[in-house]
Amino acid sequence: MSETQPLGVSATSSDLGYVQYHSSKESTYLTAIRQLISTDLSEPYSIYVYRYFLYQWGDLCFMALDEQENLLGVVISKLEPHRGGPLRGYIAMLAVKKEHRGKGIATKLVRMAIDVMIERDADEIALETEVTNTAAMKLYERLGFLRSKRLHRYYLNGNSAFRFVLFVKEGAATARLTYGDENENEPELPPSA
Repeated sequence: MSETQPLGVSATSSDLGYVQYHSSKESTYLTAIRQLISTDLSEPYSIYVYRYFLYQWGDLCFMALDEQENLLGVVISKLEPHRGGPLRGYIAMLAVKKEHRGKGIATKLVRMAIDVMIERDADEIALETEVTNTAAMKLYERLGFLRSKRLHRYYLNGNSAFRFVLFVKEGAATARLTYGDENENEPELPPSA
């Protein structure tokens, strides 16, 4: 994983700065975050969805800013126990302005979120992305995520998604069998003879 700065400290790379979101930055950045995400993602999120993530897990959200502190990219994440089982990180939203893609901004933002989740003892990290978003799928696969499930017509626009999971701890993949995460609605198979 890449190096990250201590929590709340900027890390500059060329003319970009990477900062951790803080509630004190809401009046400055929330509108820009909403505009960027609504431009890039197919889901229409209300202000309450953003506040749900940013109020509870703002320290798991990171922004890429230019020298004038304009928002170029953002990742919004959370970390909590998943159905009484593993401590699961979740990357809810990732967006980078179109003219700044291909410069490693998304990779840096996701790695920063992953690093903090690992520091906080995450067992796994999950996310969904549209099956048509090949750039995002390649990014997540490069970072070690595995496709775990296809979700038919997952998004409001009718597109399907792939769920990706990064197993952080050894045994996290087999632990999910104990907690019944992925197979909860599937019939139990009889033991083999």
